[in-house]
Amino acid sequence: MTFPPYPAAGPNRAVFLDRDGVLNEERGDYTWRLEDFRVLPDVPDALRRLHAAGYRLIVITNQAGVAKGLYSMTEVMACHEKLQATCGALLDAIYVAPNYPKVSESLSRKPDSLLLERAIARFQLDPQNCWFVGDRGRDMAAGQRVNVRTIRVGKVDAADDAPRADYYAANLGAATELILGGL
Repeated sequence: MTFPPYPAAGPNRAVFLDRDGVLNEERGDYTWRLEDFRVLPDVPDALRRLHAAGYRLIVITNQAGVAKGLYSMTEVMACHEKLQATCGALLDAIYVAPNYPKVSESLSRKPDSLLLERAIARFQLDPQNCWFVGDRGRDMAAGQRVNVRTIRVGKVDAADDAPRADYYAANLGAATELILGGL
């Protein structure tokens, strides 16, 4: 998988991105087959705009199907290679939590924040200059644990609106408008 050179982005700021439902189509089931992995139409342009504004772009994704034995990390990585190819290799890093609580416990899995903490340390990020864009309450919880601003995308289910996001947007394109609009 291709990543940009290490010091490629702006001064201590990043946008953390959930995968399913933010970057690719949410199917309501696990997505690991290349033929099912569809990058959402607004994503390549949104990532280009964020990258041009100096944000690091870091994916944080739970992939419980690995722990459940439904698919392999090799299949997950193939989807991530397709994502990078579709989006011009603009993602600085992709962190994967392959765990599932009933199979293997992990602080890496959202709503916990270990993967965000690792990225913050690795890239020397200032959480006050960072955002987390996700489509679930667990994404908002992980972002809030490390004190980054949160944007929830997609249709919000009232039953899964805890904790509340700082902002709401229809999709990554609209979230990008919020971020670049200088909130």
